[in-house]
Amino acid sequence: MLLGAGVLLGGCAGTAPTRPENLPGSINDAFLDEEMDVERYVERFEGESRAVYAQRFAIVDALALSPGDVVADIGAGTGFFSFLFAEAVGPTGRVQAVEISPRFLDHLRAESERRGVAHLEVVEGTTSSVELPTGETDVAFICDVYHHFESPMESLASLFDAIAPGGQLVLIEFHRIEGVTNEFIFEHVRAGREVFQAEIEAAGFVFEDEIELDGLDDNYILRFTRP
Repeated sequence: MLLGAGVLLGGCAGTAPTRPENLPGSINDAFLDEEMDVERYVERFEGESRAVYAQRFAIVDALALSPGDVVADIGAGTGFFSFLFAEAVGPTGRVQAVEISPRFLDHLRAESERRGVAHLEVVEGTTSSVELPTGETDVAFICDVYHHFESPMESLASLFDAIAPGGQLVLIEFHRIEGVTNEFIFEHVRAGREVFQAEIEAAGFVFEDEIELDGLDDNYILRFTRP
């Protein structure tokens, strides 16, 4: 089972991608399959047994979004957070649901049209960029997806460019602690909090705080600011 809410890959056109150590070689193959069964992932990602789904309303509340905000859901997957963000920011705001998975992109477009959410924009990311306009995003949200980035520094550079000065990046990831974390997650997630935090700070973001929520024992939430 792949645990990301979606998938976003990194890499720079014309240069060899900086692939992290310990990243499983096939970590994104299922998401990039043109024949991927989306409903299978809807069942997996949108089940109450999944902690981030069960706590989705508390997570959105913790972001303290305001009407008119522009929110980027990076690796939006089935879109359950994207549509909650759309409610939170209202019609004067905008949600950018960024994906690279062909089938998730199709699903997001269909769901957006079905629900009539005009202020949700489905954005096809590339292997080198989130493909967002410069300086327009107020909050970038990455939930259970960062460990899927194949070139994190290139992907973070595109995010840094997209987020407005003073804007935020919020990361939700799995704890990876030897002897504590279960074997599957320990093998699936390439590094722990300290490594991921250091990578984001190296990209120019400033660590602000950790958001603590009940019911997320296997996850942590870190908030950063774009200077």
